[in-house]
Amino acid sequence: MKLIARLYDVDSSEPRVVAHGEDCKELGVKHMDRVRIDARSSKVIVVSISDSVVKKGEILIPMSLMTTVGAEVGTPVEVVYSPKPDSVRSIRKKMDSVKLTKDEIHEIVFDIYEGKLSKIEISAWLTALYINGMDNEEIANFTQSMVNTGEKIVFDRTPVFDFHSLGGVPGNKVTPIVVSIVASAGLMLPKTSSRAISSACGTSDFVEVFCDVELDAAKLKKISETIGGVLAWGGSMNIAPVDDMVIDIEYPLGINPRAQMLASILSKKLAISATHLLVDIPMGSGTKVKTLEEAREYARDLMELGTKLGMRTECAITYGDQPVGNAIGPALEARECIRILEGMTHPASVVEKACDLAGMILEMGGIPDGPTRAREILSSGEALSKFREIVEAQGGKKNIMSEDIPIGKYVHDVKAVRAGYIHSIDNKDLVTIARAAGAPADKGAGILLYRKKGQRAEKGETLFQIYADNQTKADRARDMAIKLAPVDIEGMLIKKVPNPSALKGI
Repeated sequence: MKLIARLYDVDSSEPRVVAHGEDCKELGVKHMDRVRIDARSSKVIVVSISDSVVKKGEILIPMSLMTTVGAEVGTPVEVVYSPKPDSVRSIRKKMDSVKLTKDEIHEIVFDIYEGKLSKIEISAWLTALYINGMDNEEIANFTQSMVNTGEKIVFDRTPVFDFHSLGGVPGNKVTPIVVSIVASAGLMLPKTSSRAISSACGTSDFVEVFCDVELDAAKLKKISETIGGVLAWGGSMNIAPVDDMVIDIEYPLGINPRAQMLASILSKKLAISATHLLVDIPMGSGTKVKTLEEAREYARDLMELGTKLGMRTECAITYGDQPVGNAIGPALEARECIRILEGMTHPASVVEKACDLAGMILEMGGIPDGPTRAREILSSGEALSKFREIVEAQGGKKNIMSEDIPIGKYVHDVKAVRAGYIHSIDNKDLVTIARAAGAPADKGAGILLYRKKGQRAEKGETLFQIYADNQTKADRARDMAIKLAPVDIEGMLIKKVPNPSALKGI
């Protein structure tokens, strides 16, 4: 059926077309069925029905779809009923805990990529994965299908090393240090990272404070092969794009299915042709991985999947009960990271974690006693020189220094209301406070910790400072800090136990 294209100028989380009820009857479609729009190209999309906002013989099309199919306002387009994709049956099978074939998984992934599945259907898929999971054979097929939807970067130089953290612990600013050490040792590590979704700062959020992270594939390849390392945002390239599409739906659901997480990590690594991969698994009460047993399960699965996919994979289980270092938030983390490269030995947790992880990669590359060599490279200034090379190649300031990084000018001190020892720090509450201050969108916003677990604080001493780029957000974060009280202080005395005899006067 030919219908006249009219612009549907309304923002929607899920683009759709709107057609008149009589036209829909003739087409044989119902509300939320699919139609194929044909102009210079074709696209399958969900249809809504209205007898008031659209005239008979016309169809309302959002601008994004107009551009995709090459339609022009006021000209006819061909509209044809499109049956429900076969992949919906496969989603139902996974909802019934049935193992899927390679072809079934491939079909689901490509239907997501091509927009043939609605957000409701993708949500059903994610929920099925969350409840019923996948075995490692399915996850390997899932991973490969996600790689096949996008671009793959092939380097002229091998081996290709990569590094990834499962996340969940704030202040984990070690990536630029690890990349700089590894590249200084003569190995190549083209690091692509993500932005924050629900955290206070992703690696790309703080790296873009001092250099451009939005690189295309050609530039990533050139910098990596000439300098040995790169610090890029994965979203700037068409690498495993289905992963990014799914993340947008995962977030409001508040779920991150294990199979999806593993396929997400490994698909990004396969897409940049990684031959050797190190995965950091932070473990602790405030992270994604709560127990040592769970961390070991993740490690076993990642190493087995790496073998299936042709990547040598090793894992490091790291301490995640409190933030890494003292800084949380883009500019604050950038400053702390660069200060470590400049030779500061505090916070020791940042130095130790960065050198241990870099050392594991060096050993994967055949360099003996990796952690010791990593510390030598860091303390000698070689890592700083390599870091500055990478920053300059990515459009940042030549010979950048930590003091070049501006931080939020609105500061609020959160003080101890009693004396005692820091018993625990709630990672999630700190993230909530940092986000209330404006992080990660406001680069100067965040938190600077002055006391960590096991340390003593006197009454009135500053536990942490809140930084913000404006007064309103500073006040909001302060109120959130008072409400949440993320730093728990306890005295050495737990409870007084009086002698009953003494109470009787005996």
